[in-house]
Amino acid sequence: MKKQRPVNLDLNTIKFPPSAISSILHRVTGVAMFFALLFVIWAWAVSLSSSAGFDQVVEMMNGFIGKFIAIGTVSALTYHLLGGVRHVIMDMGYWEELESGNASAKAVIGLWIVLTIAGGIALW
Repeated sequence: MKKQRPVNLDLNTIKFPPSAISSILHRVTGVAMFFALLFVIWAWAVSLSSSAGFDQVVEMMNGFIGKFIAIGTVSALTYHLLGGVRHVIMDMGYWEELESGNASAKAVIGLWIVLTIAGGIALW
């Protein structure tokens, strides 16, 4: 039996609710932190290999690329922590309704943007 369901393949017309965006961002920042950890392990290994390696890592971290990676890592960590706290609170039975869930998602995203800007200013 063939189901007659509408199919919408134009992804530009789909609007996700804030709670879905928050959940997706939580997953994306977890993956981003994994890749950031690879960079941190590499930088740590190079910096411990010799004094020239340490100077190389210091020079790179003081440059544009190093600061960009640092700000991105801090941003991913900040969102992942905020989103994780939101998920823990939801696991305790709060913010599970549609309205409060969307409001908490908007609050987490807004706080993340503010903290990312503040962290970027502090790291730059």
